[in-house]
Amino acid sequence: MKAAVIGCGGVSVCHFKALQENPDVEIAAVCDIKPERAAKAAAEFGGAVYTDFEEMLAKEKPDSVHICTPHYLHTPMAIKALATGCNVLLEKPCSVTSDEIVALKKAQEDSGKQLAICFQNRYNLCVCEAKEIIESGKLGKIKSIRAFVTWARGTDYYSDDWHGTKDKECGGVLINQAIHTVDLVQHLGGRYKKITAHVANDHLKGVIEVEDNASILAELEGGVTALLYATTAFADNSPVTVEINLEGGQLRLEGEKLFVSEKGGTLTDVTRSNDGVCHGQSYWGTGHGALINDFYDCLKTGRKFAIDAYEGSFAAQAVLTAYKSSESGDSIDL
Repeated sequence: MKAAVIGCGGVSVCHFKALQENPDVEIAAVCDIKPERAAKAAAEFGGAVYTDFEEMLAKEKPDSVHICTPHYLHTPMAIKALATGCNVLLEKPCSVTSDEIVALKKAQEDSGKQLAICFQNRYNLCVCEAKEIIESGKLGKIKSIRAFVTWARGTDYYSDDWHGTKDKECGGVLINQAIHTVDLVQHLGGRYKKITAHVANDHLKGVIEVEDNASILAELEGGVTALLYATTAFADNSPVTVEINLEGGQLRLEGEKLFVSEKGGTLTDVTRSNDGVCHGQSYWGTGHGALINDFYDCLKTGRKFAIDAYEGSFAAQAVLTAYKSSESGDSIDL
């Protein structure tokens, strides 16, 4: 299968490395509006060089494209790629408005092609283990969840032309760094039903236009209470922590580790051996390769990829609802 990557910035490296390791895939083309960046990616990973993605789609006719561009381009590029008959693997967030979410779902349906949203943390082994335990019912129903994302992003991170901007990043810590954890909370605990949120720029006032601190109080389906705190104002990039309290015990995910306790007992490390390769930063987890391999297995076998425009948009809609709640001061039903 011929693959192309659009956007050759930081996260694209995870995609390129995973593609290189997949024997069913050839990197046919790379595309970036900065010619030197596209040329550098092609020199390292292969593929023809383009600066115009529509020209690349027309000339190369790839089987799939990986869209790793700034957020505001995700949905428009995905829709155009689907319309040409191309399968799409789209970095998060899939969309930055509710109207875009509707349009993306329609484009997926109209095209008959596969659209995958890159929530790679679902493929972290500890998350898969936690999901199995929850669905087995052996610890009873979920009562509450709390999650923490405490990372460091300084002025250097925001020195490009899109990070930290309202019109291109379309938000800050929630829509960029913490959206993976927003997704994990509902993936493990159930869909969001109501959200009350507060976002603020406390760390880099005058440097960025978006939030670097966020808190969410949410009600999930079944009456589960969920709390999420996220910041890019910390001094370190700590492992993401998700704590799930159930009727008969507790699950605690810390980065790639899973700890379990039965009611009244102490937490025990039950993490299985993980052979996954981390293609990005260690605190991102090792899920990128597994997700990308699963996507191409779906293309090969005809199996439907699970995190499509419908499944992948739940987290985006939760983030957009959190922004509305923070702006209005109200709790908002989803």
